[in-house]
Amino acid sequence: MVKINRELIEKVAQLSNLRLTEEETSKFETDFKEILDAFKILDEINVSKVESSFRPFEERNHLREDKIEPSLEKALKNVKNKQEHFFKAPRTIE
Repeated sequence: MVKINRELIEKVAQLSNLRLTEEETSKFETDFKEILDAFKILDEINVSKVESSFRPFEERNHLREDKIEPSLEKALKNVKNKQEHFFKAPRTIE
């Protein structure tokens, strides 16, 4: 169990590059203790017979079927520089 004290709050503030006042440090110490106490309730719950719900929804493949279709024919209709079924571009390597 992590012990929440003034030194821990100051160390976390330093690592977070925060400058806390004395009042803020005291408030965070109290708040962190209350948060950990709230989580203690969860530790007491018996979940030994509960099925894991890491993935609560069934996974399905939502991708469409891969079909070969003449997709460039419409694009190539309006192009001046083409060669067979390809776009023709200027040479880039000398």
